[in-house]
Amino acid sequence: MDSGLVLILVITALLLGLAAGKAWERYKLMEGQWVDRRRVRQSPHFIVGLNYLVAGRIDLAIEELEQASTIDPGALELRMVLGNLYRERGQVGRAIQEHQGLLQRPRLSRAEHANVLLCLGLDYRRGGFVDRATEAFTEVLKLAPDNEAALGNLEKLQEEQHQWQEAYATRQRLATVAKPAEQARSRTILAFLEHALGVQALADGRLADASRHFTDAIDLDPTVIPAYLSLGDARLKQGDAAGAAAIWEKAVNVSPDRAYLPLERLEALYVREGRADRFTAICERLTTAAPREWRARAALARHLVSQGQPTRALELLFGALEHNPHALAIHQSIWSLLSTLDLPRPLVARYIEITRQSVFYLDPHVCTRCRYRSTELLWQCPQCHEWNSFVEERITPASDIESEMSSGPVA
Repeated sequence: MDSGLVLILVITALLLGLAAGKAWERYKLMEGQWVDRRRVRQSPHFIVGLNYLVAGRIDLAIEELEQASTIDPGALELRMVLGNLYRERGQVGRAIQEHQGLLQRPRLSRAEHANVLLCLGLDYRRGGFVDRATEAFTEVLKLAPDNEAALGNLEKLQEEQHQWQEAYATRQRLATVAKPAEQARSRTILAFLEHALGVQALADGRLADASRHFTDAIDLDPTVIPAYLSLGDARLKQGDAAGAAAIWEKAVNVSPDRAYLPLERLEALYVREGRADRFTAICERLTTAAPREWRARAALARHLVSQGQPTRALELLFGALEHNPHALAIHQSIWSLLSTLDLPRPLVARYIEITRQSVFYLDPHVCTRCRYRSTELLWQCPQCHEWNSFVEERITPASDIESEMSSGPVA
């Protein structure tokens, strides 16, 4: 046979195969009829439903996507999305029913089975069925061991149950499959989990194990401040006061923004040892380096009151007010002083003038992920369960705004 003819026959067979594959991808036989898979995506209801979904109008999105699904009732992806939307709308039972129904379909591929199970696990978690959610995510990982969504949700469930060792193992698995950009975050989370294991050991009286966990946490991420605080506590319980002080002072140097956290511990230790001047020096260094650091000023003011120096303490608190007039904690400290001491009237008048236009706030810490607000610094958000996501939200004093505006260029 002529070689040219053979080549033509081979190319023709290849093209026919590609055409058949495309047809098989696009069409499927359903109840004796061929259904065009693309008709769903080309439906106006599908497009309008997506627009509603982007706009956050879930009820209207569900209505349009349900209309689109009548074109191909067997469209797995569309039914899966509809189940997820029912869950977001709060209809957890309907979402579970939808996804359980998808699992009953014959000839699901391994990937499809895993995706439906993942959605079902999210349904169970939203509904508070912890055991069922854990089982669903575990089944997903049997089908797809590297599924990051299943690993992440399983870890959060374990954290919520305070199963710190299991959460640590799950995070380690997640770290092995995470992208390079996520590696640093995984190390931070592992450090917080190490700290949680240490706190558990400390509560059980296992001081050596607790110290090891806290040290490992610091090795994983030196910026995890609670590990320093707890390691100092463990050192103190072991009778090593000098070691505890060294650890807490290291925390001050590692994270100046959160240096106020170990100050109460350092004050108690240094006062007991007759080294109060050391505590005073630390506070003064912090306030000099960061004038807006009002908590160091407040800590030093509290110490000065205990040392019989209320006037100097008030001066410090007034200095903190000039930068943070909206912080209720400062005002509470001043009110406490004013109510117990017979102080010079000029000091009282100055305080009244500073605070006349102030608006106090009670919950200055906010989660950067979900915007949950708290009166204190939390290491894990109780709403979204993210680690180390709280920052202090400061309100700029009017005087600062005016000075910035006056120093700026004039149009």
